[in-house]
Amino acid sequence: MKTYIVEFIGTFFLVLGAALYGAVGASLSLMVMIYAGGHISGAHYNPAVTLAVMIRGKATLKEAVRYWIAQFAGAIVAVLLALFVFKIEGSGNCIIPEDGIAKAITAEVIGTFALAFVILNVATTKGTQGNSFYGLAIGGTVLAMALTVGQFSGGAFNPAVAVALSIQKTFCWAQIWIYLVACFGGGVLAGVIFNYINEDDKPTPPIPDAGE
Repeated sequence: MKTYIVEFIGTFFLVLGAALYGAVGASLSLMVMIYAGGHISGAHYNPAVTLAVMIRGKATLKEAVRYWIAQFAGAIVAVLLALFVFKIEGSGNCIIPEDGIAKAITAEVIGTFALAFVILNVATTKGTQGNSFYGLAIGGTVLAMALTVGQFSGGAFNPAVAVALSIQKTFCWAQIWIYLVACFGGGVLAGVIFNYINEDDKPTPPIPDAGE
């Protein structure tokens, strides 16, 4: 249970940062929450990252589902706080033009791939085990992707963030499919490519369920 509480908390602060202060708020919140919870849950805070970790072999499907529940719950609570306490709400207009959907999908795939690929390499490999830079590297990746390709999609790179920002009306529900397809697709791509490149780095057993 402790694992999933940490995922809830980390995703909560990530989404709160995104909802109140955009890419910079999200990146800094993610960075500090990774340092706070990485040793307990692996600090995914992103359903697409959890999918990549599962493909990597460091989480079971049962664990992944529990991660997803905690992540989406944390995201929803955070955005409700942004809406009803801090009174920050979007316009409800779809930010991606009809002729920009292909660019948006590509941007979200690239951004999510980069994020998941960095996480797999700095936080799950034997060669980087015990490092102290992983939080900075991951937070920096989110900011870098937001500043480069985020202009084409809004820069979610995270299905939980996309759902939360749709609730906030920063994104629109008619385009939520773009983020779900592209973000999970980027996570799958990162997991598959990581496994191919690191075929000699066999995963340790999946993260244990602290509640069992």
